[in-house]
Parts: sequence; C-alpha cells; structure tokens
Amino acid sequence: MQESVRTFLDTHDTADDLTLARDVVREAGQLALRMRRQGLTTEFKTSISDVVTEADRAAEHFVSTVLRELRPDDGILGEEGASAPSTSGRTWVIDPVDGTYNFTSDFDYWCSALALVEGPSSAPTRILLGAVHRPSTDHTWVGGPEIPTSCNGEKLPSMSTEGRSPRLAEISLGTYLHPSWMHRESVLSAWLGVARSPATIRMFGAASVDLALVASGDLGAWMQHSVKDWDWLPGLALVEGVGGVGRGVEAGGVEWKIAGPREIVDEIEALLKD
Repeated sequence: MQESVRTFLDTHDTADDLTLARDVVREAGQLALRMRRQGLTTEFKTSISDVVTEADRAAEHFVSTVLRELRPDDGILGEEGASAPSTSGRTWVIDPVDGTYNFTSDFDYWCSALALVEGPSSAPTRILLGAVHRPSTDHTWVGGPEIPTSCNGEKLPSMSTEGRSPRLAEISLGTYLHPSWMHRESVLSAWLGVARSPATIRMFGAASVDLALVASGDLGAWMQHSVKDWDWLPGLALVEGVGGVGRGVEAGGVEWKIAGPREIVDEIEALLKD
C-alpha cells in the first residue's frame, strides 16, 4: 500500500483537482477489485445488507492518505470514518465502495466515488466536482456544475431538451427502498406515489452508479430517501454537469433526493408532495 501511495503522489504532485479526482477514484476502485479477487472478510454494520470489508477500508485509506498529502488544507469525510478538518473551506467526500452488498455478492454493480464541495457536506454552498469509477466496465465519470461531465474522456450530451419536454411515464427511474422501510406506511405510500408512474423501475443498490447512468442517459431519473452525503454528492455533480438538477424533498416523514432532467424532477416532486 505505501509503495502505491508514494508512486501516486510522485506522479500527481502538480495535478489539478479534476485530474486528481479522476485518477484517485480509479485507483481506489481498482484496489478494491484486486482485493475482492484475493478473497475478503465481510463485517455487518446495521443489517445483513449493510456491510463493510477490508477493501472498503483500504480504498478509503488510499484516497484519504493521498488527499492529506496533496490537499492538506482541505477537509475529508469518508463513509468508513476517514476525517480531517478543513481550513480551506473545501471538503472531499469519499465513498470507497458504493454498493458493498453487491461487491461482496460478486455482483458488479458497484463503484468508488468522491466529491469536492465548498462548505459543509450536509449543505454545501457549492459543489465543485464529482468522480465515479466503475471497475466492472472500466468507466470513469468526472464533472460538475461548471465542468461538463465526461466518461472516459468523452463529453456526455446535455440533458437540456428542445421542443417537447420528457415525461416520467416515458423514462426509466432508478430508485431504492430497503425492505425494512416497507412497513412504514408513510414512506411506502410516498414511494409508491412515484413508483407507479415511470415506464420502468431499476433498483440495483449503488446510488453513485445510478446517478452516473442518469448523467450518461442510460437511466431517465433517480430518487431515494435518507441518502448519505457520500451517496449523493458525487453523482449529483455528474448530473449537474450535463444540465440536470438535483434537490431534496420532504415527504412521508423523510427527505427524498431526486436527480435528472428538470422537468422530470419537477414531476417527481409534485407526486411526492401529493
């Protein structure tokens, strides 16, 4: 690990933020993939589907070590506990393995992700960029509100439409509702109020992959409740980088995050509030 960190630092000591984000998230994802191939021990956090492995921790350690060296004034917030205060006003938000249940089940719908924001991660004043690497397809997305989103170096088309606006009934919706929430009538009712409307539903359990696919146009839109900062900010940056929008909406006693084309997000918000 130390040798790989040193090599990365030597080749990125003058890298700009976007290059650093792109390359460090790819290294983290590939590290996790190599460790999975060698065999992993899984620990349970809050439930049988809320898990963590030594690959999560190793990937987060790699990213946080690099950032502490190359961006010492920036803050760090990692899902697995990495933390550093910010003196610059900027914070890197790290999800070393998003979709860990898939990761441990040999289902390749998972990724490594990070975002760079100004202000507190829970309510950033500005989202600077996001980066997502999906090892199974070797795709790396980078982008942000002021950085056109690209995948493997190719700029993605804008979500902005001319003429007729898209409708929810015509698109696929990426979403997630854990079985443990289905007995909460208020939450289930809010979810069903939206889930009955799209052309089709996709539920695979890795928010940053979902949001990257929304940015790429492979998913029409996305929504999920009680989303952690590290599951939301990296993909939100990508969606905003193609002209999409993201927002939080209170419904059923929880906050739902929604992302996609503005017209679809408006429609989902109206259904949640209905």
